[in-house]
Amino acid sequence: MVPKRWAKRAVTRNTLKRQIYAVSQLYQADLPAAAYVVRLRSSFDRTLFISATSDALKLAASTELHQLLERATRPPLRGRTGVDT
Repeated sequence: MVPKRWAKRAVTRNTLKRQIYAVSQLYQADLPAAAYVVRLRSSFDRTLFISATSDALKLAASTELHQLLERATRPPLRGRTGVDT
């Protein structure tokens, strides 16, 4: 989901969605079959990314998506209960 409040221009929202589709295809084999939601939670600074389809914006989005999906495909840690003793 790419809300209008975080990406004002439609061309920016579409660019981000294309990045989500492209990067998620790379991890498709490692992820269990399910419906996934990727949500933009903060805006991209328009002073840093002047063009809505700039290579800098695509690289920033792609990098964040790779980090997110790497974490999602990492096997869970064994032996940790989540409770401190």
